[in-house]
Amino acid sequence: MIKSFVHKGLEAFFRSGSKNGIQPHHATRLRLQLTMLDKARQIKDMSAPGWRLHQFSNGHWSVWVNGNWRMTFYFEGEDAILVDYQDYH
Repeated sequence: MIKSFVHKGLEAFFRSGSKNGIQPHHATRLRLQLTMLDKARQIKDMSAPGWRLHQFSNGHWSVWVNGNWRMTFYFEGEDAILVDYQDYH
């Protein structure tokens, strides 16, 4: 279950569907990724084909959204925390 967000626009999109704080053309993929992350109970649940699940040395996990855009998060027990949406390059 998603417990907390860093990116307020991504949180608004998750809770209400508002696209104001995200790239509108990322909405379909982000909706699927957020839904899966909310249902995930372990990190391997986020290892879908084409998502390029990757762990950083600081414990952050990342899935590819599009181009340079990533959705990042920490996994704490069965919960996702500090979910963020960022352009990495």
